[in-house]
Amino acid sequence: MDTTAEHLELVERVSAHNYHPLPVVVAEADGVWVTDVEGRRYLDMLAAYSALNFGHRHPALIAAAKEQLDRVTLTSRAFHNDQMGPFLGALAELCGKDTALPMNTGAEGVETALKTARKWGYEVKGVAPDRAKVIVCDGNFHGRTITIVSFSTDEDSRRGFGPFTPGFEVVPYGDADALEAAIDDDTVAFLVEPIQGEAGVVVPPDGYLRRAREFCSDRGVLLIADEIQSGLGRTGTTFACNHEDVVPDVYILGKALGGGIVPVSAVVADRDVLGVFGRGQHGSTFGGNPVASAIGRKVVEMLSTGELQERSAKLGEYLLQEIRGAELSTVAEVRGRGLWIGIDLAEGAGTARAACETLLGEGVLAKDTHETTIRLAPPLVIEREEIDWALERVLPVLESASD
Repeated sequence: MDTTAEHLELVERVSAHNYHPLPVVVAEADGVWVTDVEGRRYLDMLAAYSALNFGHRHPALIAAAKEQLDRVTLTSRAFHNDQMGPFLGALAELCGKDTALPMNTGAEGVETALKTARKWGYEVKGVAPDRAKVIVCDGNFHGRTITIVSFSTDEDSRRGFGPFTPGFEVVPYGDADALEAAIDDDTVAFLVEPIQGEAGVVVPPDGYLRRAREFCSDRGVLLIADEIQSGLGRTGTTFACNHEDVVPDVYILGKALGGGIVPVSAVVADRDVLGVFGRGQHGSTFGGNPVASAIGRKVVEMLSTGELQERSAKLGEYLLQEIRGAELSTVAEVRGRGLWIGIDLAEGAGTARAACETLLGEGVLAKDTHETTIRLAPPLVIEREEIDWALERVLPVLESASD
């Protein structure tokens, strides 16, 4: 095995659960299409996973990156740059908040939000030292760091990585009564995905987020929305929380914030929450660097018109109806919001991985999770004709799925 093959094998092996890659070596990409090294083209239907809400190489984002590359490319915290302030100001405005703190990856954003909640709990709420508790949900996916896997309910993510970080309580996702019962005087935050992505695009019961908002407001608990996958237009609204007119205390954003070009994440909240950090108490060497900020600034500008959110809602509803309307015996359930859809295969219909590999042969990139769920999440710039092209391949593959 040559060195390159060894490296690829290692990547595939260590990320085999949920994140295992499809056997495609991408050479080129444009819009909603990617091309492998042998010249085969594929329609990308896994863009939410790949941080590509706006498609591959969106011209406006590429232009923003190139312009910044001709100026300043990378600075550490030793310097400020002229892109970060406007980027964070625009992002805070998009979220309806006062402040934003830039990071690089989604997991780093989650860790930042957790640190914020604990410090806020001690300094503002008055929780006794080292007693702060954060409530999370089963089936969650917030990243791969030690602290985050400490409260994961996925044993493959936890096995072999203990001892784990204390201070978390897990409740059933979508169960508002369980959340209410878990809140006590030491609770500083409730961390939740408005729609669970890695769990299979799981949409909670209607009213769940509204009740969570009420409980958190009544009991002095921060509501932290992990919108890393669900946010920035993916579900047909700017944020998935918008579907219930819920405004969290803290947004965690990432993935699409970098336009598929560079890693960008951010924690966005009002000053009375994020302002608990003093000088030198938190930071990231490359968080908010000029290239990342220039791209993030353009992403926010693109979302400000609402056009992409409207496209996601309209085309997502069409895609959802077409799959449900096929009434395939091999499909147990179809869930989704906007251009983010989870398809559960029925018992005896084989594995989602096998179906995705068959779709690969048909020129469609899709993502499997938890053995029986296929996720479809094309770029928001996809056209109706391209969705129809995908359906002509997806529906027959689903229909023929079997052990």
